[in-house]
Amino acid sequence: MSVVEEPIWLTQDALRHLEQELDAIESEAAPDDQAQARAVELRSIIRRAQVGARPDDGVVEPGMRVTVEFAADGSRETFLLGSRSLIGADGDLAVYSPESPLGQAIAGLLPGDRFEYRTPTGATVAGVVAAAVPHA
Repeated sequence: MSVVEEPIWLTQDALRHLEQELDAIESEAAPDDQAQARAVELRSIIRRAQVGARPDDGVVEPGMRVTVEFAADGSRETFLLGSRSLIGADGDLAVYSPESPLGQAIAGLLPGDRFEYRTPTGATVAGVVAAAVPHA
C-alpha cells in the first residue's frame, strides 16, 4: 500500500529559499542531528513542491492565502495555511499549520462560512472566513 503525499504549493522564491537552506546544511562538514532532521524535512518538501498558484476552488486548504475576521473585535488576519517549515520562506506572511486549532477549524470552509475553535488555554474563538485565494 502506498502513501499519497499532497503537493505543497510554493512560489518560486519560497522554493529557492528552501533549496538554499538545504544546500547550506549539506555543505556543513558535520551537521548535527537537528540539522540532519531539517535536511530530511526540506528534501520532502522540495520533492512535493508544486510551483505556482494552487487552483482556485475557493476552499480553505493548504496553499491558500486566507483572511479571517474574528467576531470578538472585528479584527482581520491574513496568513498562509501551510507547513510551519515555510515560515520566512515567502516574505513576512504569517504561516498557520493545518494542524493548528485555527487551521483545523477553517479547513474545508468557503468565504462567508463561520468557524469556532478552542485555544490551548480553553478560550473559545469565533469568526468568519473573509477570503481564501491561492497563494502566488
